[in-house]
Amino acid sequence: MARIGVQAMMLKDAVAELGAFETLRRVVDIGYRVAEVSQIPLTPATVDELVKARDELGFAFSSTSAALAPGGANDSLEDSFDKIVSDARRLGADMVRIGMLPVPALRSMEAVLDFCARADTAARRLADEGIRLYYHNHHVEFAKHEGRYLLDVIAENSPNVGLELDAHWIARGGLDPARVIDQHAGRVRMVHLKDYRIGWPSAAAIDAHAAGEMDAWKAAWLGVVQFAEVGEGNLDWSSIIETSLRSGAEYLLVEQDELYGRTVWESLRISHDNLHRYGYGELF
Repeated sequence: MARIGVQAMMLKDAVAELGAFETLRRVVDIGYRVAEVSQIPLTPATVDELVKARDELGFAFSSTSAALAPGGANDSLEDSFDKIVSDARRLGADMVRIGMLPVPALRSMEAVLDFCARADTAARRLADEGIRLYYHNHHVEFAKHEGRYLLDVIAENSPNVGLELDAHWIARGGLDPARVIDQHAGRVRMVHLKDYRIGWPSAAAIDAHAAGEMDAWKAAWLGVVQFAEVGEGNLDWSSIIETSLRSGAEYLLVEQDELYGRTVWESLRISHDNLHRYGYGELF
């Protein structure tokens, strides 16, 4: 049965303040018992705390995160391969995911294809260790090159890399999340659950418009697209989740990139309660 969990990027500040074990204890109190580890430095002490959470709280880890090359918030597959494998094994995770296309790869299609070749090589190395590599999309993967979405180019040219699809970013790219997930059925074991909300312009933005400060108004007008807790935006969650389950997803991971004044605990509680209300409580 698939499980609903947390994308732990949301928890990085809490881990820095409270430690990994106490953070996950609070996550368990809300009702989540699975996490994908991301943007949390996996020092030996932190890994020990995560293992303690697994053993004492019944927590589980779907996946860890890695960059392809050095320079990001996560360890890189090209210079920390053995550590990435060791950390995943200690946590009981059989998946590693790359969180985004490296920005330099967006310079040209040749650079994208180079990324694909290197990622596929890393995927084959991980497969030899019993670990699968996955790629997580944002909206830029729905830019078109010669009539094809960049996501399809990446998928075709890195056949040993699975896909971790993000409902919000698919919607922000202008497509229906359920349709894209269905298109890649069988290749998707993880789906990110975060909503897509259109917010109100702020009072300051409206004042800028009244004052004729059109650059400030235009930036605010374009910025009303927001992240949101599951059920607090415009996405059709029944369609997304049912399609994810039919397509073979094993983990549905709640994530929100910005909280707009809420605490991470409040945000996770809202998504948790809404998913229960939609009838998915048995997946927690």
